Amino acid sequence: MRKIILMLGVAVFAMSFTSCKDNASNKIIMANVDNAAERDSNAKNLPEMSFDRTEFDFGTIEQGTPQQTVFTFTNTGNAPLIITDAKSTCGCTIPEYPKNKAIAPGESGEMLVKFNGSGQNQITKAVTVTANTAKGRETLRIKAFVNPKNGTTALIPTK
Repeated sequence: MRKIILMLGVAVFAMSFTSCKDNASNKIIMANVDNAAERDSNAKNLPEMSFDRTEFDFGTIEQGTPQQTVFTFTNTGNAPLIITDAKSTCGCTIPEYPKNKAIAPGESGEMLVKFNGSGQNQITKAVTVTANTAKGRETLRIKAFVNPKNGTTALIPTK
């Protein structure tokens, strides 16, 4: 048994010396190194989404009265911006955005957010925008105080 273990140890030792006889630095292809450096440099170029505002207050509205607002954004990064999705927290709020359209650095775009006026009293709805930015997501908010439709006013909470 000792002979087998000793022979295996000698074989592994001999293989380790013979497999390392080539100089690894001679196998590097400089064109691949240059391509990798360029790829890594381009990976640092990301778009950045800057909004004119991230929240909009419709004020006091009548229940069931549709509302809409436009959020303007600019690509302040150094790569094309692509919005892949925009979702709201409920079906009463619908975002419309430039779907899968590349927005060049320095260019602006608009996101229309429609709210159907449902709910009662103070409401806040969020729209999550998914894009190819470093953060990956941006959040926009709309607010309103919704008075009931029957003509009575809702109680406004006091501070």
